Amino acid sequence: MRARPISPSSLVDELAERIMPVRGSSWARVAVDGAPAARPDELADALVDPLRVRGREVLRVSAGDFLRPASLRLEFGRDDPDLYYTDWLDVGGLIREVLAPLEPGGTGRVLPALWDSAVDRAARAGYRRLPPGGVVVLDGAILLGRGLPFDYVVHLWMSPGALERRTEPGRRWMLPAYARYAAEAAPARVANVVVRVDDPRHPALVEEM
Repeated sequence: MRARPISPSSLVDELAERIMPVRGSSWARVAVDGAPAARPDELADALVDPLRVRGREVLRVSAGDFLRPASLRLEFGRDDPDLYYTDWLDVGGLIREVLAPLEPGGTGRVLPALWDSAVDRAARAGYRRLPPGGVVVLDGAILLGRGLPFDYVVHLWMSPGALERRTEPGRRWMLPAYARYAAEAAPARVANVVVRVDDPRHPALVEEM
């Protein structure tokens, strides 16, 4: 394996070209997976316009809008990395409201946000109907190994040292969860494409030699 340095803008264009032919059914369900320090939300946002210019309608969704209520995810504490790994994401809600409607024969009717964790109540988002050929681009952390049916996954990889340095102090309690994720889910092996982002300003595509 080798890491090919690439500019952020060229990375977005290359990923858009790779995503364009993806059609799991009439739609494509694309995940940008990475710890917050890797900025998966920024890359997911950057993919929207290039995909639209190339003729695909795009709906942006964030796993952060599909967290479980605080009474459930924080029941045994606010800084338990094992609970963060297993219990924070409402996997069933994400499948039901976003991914299952885009299965073959699905309705294309997607709810882009389910729960507003900032105020701990249901989000006030309305359903959106994604036309055939459309793409959902979803960002989040620890997305693989959960049975989420994605059609294409971009994994943003950071070395343990870089991840620790770039994780803000208030989130460093999450670091053991990311180590567990790397060991158990092996996202760098199962993702469709891996991007090294020890410094997100200077990414590198990881490729087989």
